[in-house]
Amino acid sequence: MKNVYSDVIQFRGNHYDFGYMQGELLRDSPILPNRKKIWETKLKLGHFMTDEIEVKRLILHFSPGIWDELNGLADALKMNMTDAITEFGGYYLEYGYSGCSIFTGSDYMIRNYDNDPLSYEGRYVLYQPTDQGYATIGPSMQITGRTDGINEKGLSMGYNFINRLRGNDGFVCNMIGRIILENCANVAEAISLLQEIPHRHSFSYAVLDQSGKSFVVEASPREVLVHESNICTNHFKKLTHENRYQMVDSLQRYEAIERQGSNIIDPYQAFRMMNDIDKGVFSKKYEASSGTLHTAAYFPNRKEAWLALGGDRLPLIFDFDHWLKGRNENVKRIKGELDTSLPFVNM
Repeated sequence: MKNVYSDVIQFRGNHYDFGYMQGELLRDSPILPNRKKIWETKLKLGHFMTDEIEVKRLILHFSPGIWDELNGLADALKMNMTDAITEFGGYYLEYGYSGCSIFTGSDYMIRNYDNDPLSYEGRYVLYQPTDQGYATIGPSMQITGRTDGINEKGLSMGYNFINRLRGNDGFVCNMIGRIILENCANVAEAISLLQEIPHRHSFSYAVLDQSGKSFVVEASPREVLVHESNICTNHFKKLTHENRYQMVDSLQRYEAIERQGSNIIDPYQAFRMMNDIDKGVFSKKYEASSGTLHTAAYFPNRKEAWLALGGDRLPLIFDFDHWLKGRNENVKRIKGELDTSLPFVNM
């Protein structure tokens, strides 16, 4: 078993200052040197080559505040912008295999984030911009991106990996997730953005807002389709020609949720279905880059967020609505335990 943790990062201010603050934290953190070791092979293969002018154009089009954040990170870390875009830009980056499962009710989204522990940054971020964009809460990925989360309008989002074959120039999932949360007020706006933004790989994006309707947006570099659904794992239901050949695990988790979901009567029971190790949804396949690292819950109407690291755990509850009114969270670190010897990249 491995003890793990996520630091809670809280910030109110403009994007440049937010980036600079994060850069100061990263200077004394093992995250960047550890990640560099993990990425070394991909760097040699040229998987991180980007067109800086094109990336800047797209970020300024979809979410200009994030460009300011990148500048703040670069200045704090004394990086040139080419390196900052490579590290934090969320564009044209190779993405490893992963799992993930999502279940929604009319007023909640429960999401298991499954991946390699070595890829997990251990940063849970609450950010309220003063220049542009909506306030958000959720775990980070690639520093600027988000694995899932909720914003001040109640829009909740999570994504599931489908396929990285036949990739194209475009943003990766975590940056797309951040752009959705920071710029979209409801599911209609999120769907519209997902239909416009360029996608690097094939992912499903689940979105839920205060209307109580949840949609799954199936997005590949070639096509985007939308359907209403409250379950999402790692295969497309519409764009089936984009699926991987091996879908047994994804189908098993989907069926486990479908079988138990009809008997769910409250959000905590739904959380237990996703987080309990014996329910058939939580995964311990850490060495295969598809073990459950966190279970998150988001509540659009009461603007609340839950998080647990590892399985069979009680969630830590964040009152995001209170935080939006200026009341900082007292918790500094979220602790958990995984059935693996692999640490998070922040350790």
